[in-house]
Amino acid sequence: MVPTHMFLTRGVGVHREKLASFEHALRSAGVAYCNLVSVSSILPPNCKIIPKKRGENLLNPGEITYCVMARTETNERNRLISASIGVAIPTGRHRTYGYLSEHHAYGETDEEAGDYTEDLAAQMLATTLGIEFDPNIAWKEREQVFKMGGKIVRTQNITQSAIGKPNVWATVVALAVFIPLENIPKPTKPRRSRKR
Repeated sequence: MVPTHMFLTRGVGVHREKLASFEHALRSAGVAYCNLVSVSSILPPNCKIIPKKRGENLLNPGEITYCVMARTETNERNRLISASIGVAIPTGRHRTYGYLSEHHAYGETDEEAGDYTEDLAAQMLATTLGIEFDPNIAWKEREQVFKMGGKIVRTQNITQSAIGKPNVWATVVALAVFIPLENIPKPTKPRRSRKR
């Protein structure tokens, strides 16, 4: 089974019970009705990233749904938490796989966590493509090196952050959700009209 479609989503949940806060975060992300199975970080060749709303409509309640998930939680007042998924897509995406990275952080803003996950996904992809880079330079500079090399066409991230509140749990999630193959509608052939 090699997925051909996926979507990115994120959510935040707050509740006095830790597990319930996670459930609320999954509801916020729109995937609480699925049985989620976390997988590692490969973006299959030619896998299309579709809009969240379309992806949600292709899932069925209770089905086993594979995803790459980042999750962070806290019950500490004023503690900043974030969860992020980074994506790196190669130029030859029809033949070559890309990378997804997940990051679970404390004390990082959306921008910091998002930049980190994009950088991490791009680094993992760059090493498989043989792109040489200096890991000690800033992400924005490395990003230009990766893209100028012509082998990485695009990076992106989805990130959710929250600040802890007293006496409750806060949970943030970010996910790359793969659509089961059997849920993808088959293309229909246009009907040809008969000539009389």
